[in-house]
Amino acid sequence: MNIMKKFRILILALAATAAFSACQDALDLRSNGTIDMSEVFKDRNRTKGYLNACYNYIKNPSVNVGSFTDDAQNSQDITAGSSYDIWYNSDITSSNFADHNWDGNPWGNYFEGVRKCNVFIANIDGATAEMLDWERAGWKAQALTLRAWYYLQLMKRYGQLPLITSDLGTNHDYSSDKKATVSEIAGQILADCDAAIATEDSEAYSYVYRTQQWGMATKPLAQAIRSETATYVISPLMGDGGYTADQALEIAADALAKVLSNDYSLWTTASAGYNAYASYFLYNPEDMRAQDKETIYGGVRTAVWSSCGVPIVSGSATAGTCPTQELVDAYEMANGKPAITGYSDEQHLKPIINTESGYDESKPYENRDPRFYATVFYNGSSRGNDEISTVAGANCGLNATSIRYTHTGYYMRKFAHDASNRNSNSDGYMRGVRLAELYYNFAEVAYQAVGPDKVVSVSGLNLSARDAVNKVRARVNMPGIPSGLSVSDFEKRYRNDRRVEFALEPDRYFSLRRWKALSSTAVVSGVKVSGTGKNITYERFSFDKRMTCSDKYLLYPLELSEASKILELTGNDWQNPGW
Repeated sequence: MNIMKKFRILILALAATAAFSACQDALDLRSNGTIDMSEVFKDRNRTKGYLNACYNYIKNPSVNVGSFTDDAQNSQDITAGSSYDIWYNSDITSSNFADHNWDGNPWGNYFEGVRKCNVFIANIDGATAEMLDWERAGWKAQALTLRAWYYLQLMKRYGQLPLITSDLGTNHDYSSDKKATVSEIAGQILADCDAAIATEDSEAYSYVYRTQQWGMATKPLAQAIRSETATYVISPLMGDGGYTADQALEIAADALAKVLSNDYSLWTTASAGYNAYASYFLYNPEDMRAQDKETIYGGVRTAVWSSCGVPIVSGSATAGTCPTQELVDAYEMANGKPAITGYSDEQHLKPIINTESGYDESKPYENRDPRFYATVFYNGSSRGNDEISTVAGANCGLNATSIRYTHTGYYMRKFAHDASNRNSNSDGYMRGVRLAELYYNFAEVAYQAVGPDKVVSVSGLNLSARDAVNKVRARVNMPGIPSGLSVSDFEKRYRNDRRVEFALEPDRYFSLRRWKALSSTAVVSGVKVSGTGKNITYERFSFDKRMTCSDKYLLYPLELSEASKILELTGNDWQNPGW
C-alpha cells in the first residue's frame, strides 16, 4: 500500500474497521472484525486496548543506524543492491527511499499513530467504561504524550506537514488541507506535553515507573519531547522565526530541571572490565529504575556479536557497522584536548594534528577519551582473552571483499559484551531516550541564546551550556571543556562531544540534518594496519564519496505517488526540496 493511500485511510477510515486490527483480543471484535466506536469506550478492557494500540507505531532504534552516517561504513556495502550499496553509491529517489533508508519512510505509520491518539483523546473524557478518575486522566495524558512523540518524529523527518488533532470523520474536505509551519507543529507538540505534565501524578502517569509499566509514556518522556523540540525550533534546518532562542532555552532548561528534580541521574557505575559508559549500555534498563536512573524511555536488546560482530566469534554473520576513521578521530585525548582538528585534504588522508594534545600517529589509540574504548574495537584491543588484529590476513584482518571482516579497520564495540556468542547473548541495550540527551539539548539552545559560559537559572536549574556538556563528560572522568571559548569554537566542541557521546546511536543521523551539516560528511575513511610487534604502521584510505549527503537528504521525501495524489487533492505540491 503506498503512503498516500495509507494517509487517506488514516484520516478517513471508520474506527469500526481499521482502528483495532493490532489488538483484536483485547477489544473482543465481532466475527467480521468490526466494532462500533460507541461500544469501545463503554468497556474498560476495550478502552485500555485502544490506548495500547496507540503505542503500536513506536519504532525501536537500529543497531545499524550508524552506518547511515559518517560514523560507520557497513560491511554489507559490497553486496550489490543492498541498502548500504544503494545508500552509499546511488542517488536515491522518492520511490525507493523507503526500501533503503534505516527506518524506511514512516509517514503512514506515524500518522496512523496520530489518528489513534486523536480518537482516544476525543472520547476518553466522555467514556462510560468503568475507571477511576485518576485512570481517566492518566490514560489521556499518555495519549497526549504519544501524539506529541509522533508529531516530533514526523517533524524531524518531513518538516512542514498537516496538523491534525481531531478525528476528521468521513466527510472531510481534503482540498482545503495545508501544511502547518514548523512553529505551529512545535506549538501543538509543546501544548500536548504541557497538558500531559499538568496531570496529577498517579499510577497511570507520573515521573516514576511501577511494576509492569516499562515502555509506558511518562512525564519524563513528555519533558524529553519538549527538550528535543526546543532544539528544532531554532535550528538551521527548521527555525522559522516562530520561537526565539530565549524561548527555546526556557523550554529546554525547564525540561532538564524537572527531570533532574524527580530522581533522574546519569549512570556512573563501572562493572568488571567495563567503564561506566560501557557498563550503562550493558545493563538491562527494565529494572523499574532500581539502578538505571538515566534511561527515560525504551531499551531494545542488541545482538552485536552476530550482526556487527568480530569474525573470531563463531556464528557471527557480518561485521556490519564498522566505525570510520572520522569517528575515531573525533575522540579527544584523555587530557581533554582534541587530537585531530580536521583534514588538510579532501580525502581525509592528511589529518591536522593538534600538537599540544600529545597525540602520537605511531600510537594512535593510546590515552584517548574512555568512551572510545567502550565504542570501538581497534588493532591491538581485546575481546575477552582474545586480541584483535586487523592486519590483513590476521584473525580480524581488514578484508574489503568479505561481509564478516572489517572494511574500515575497526569493529563496533558499543553494546557488545565480551562473553556473547551464538549460545549466549549477553549484549546490551540501545536506549530510546536517555537523560544525557536532555543535557546536550539544553547546551545546544543555551550557547545560542546566551553563550557557552553564562549560567542559566530556570526552575531551580543553575547551569551553563558548558557545565551541561561537562556533566556528561565527567561520567568517564574526561576534563571539562574550558571556559572562555567563542560561540563558534564552543559549537565545534559541543557538536563533536555530542557525536562521541551518542556514537552509533540514532542521534547523529538527525543532528547532522538539524544542523544542516550533512553535506560535510560525504567522505569517510578507514585505516590499513601493517606490520607486527613494534613495527606497526597505519595507512589511511578513503571510500568513494557518498551520494546521499546533498541537501535534498536533509528531509525525507514523500513517495512520488503520494505527492501526486496530494497535488490532485489540494492543488499544492507538498514534496520536499530536491525530491
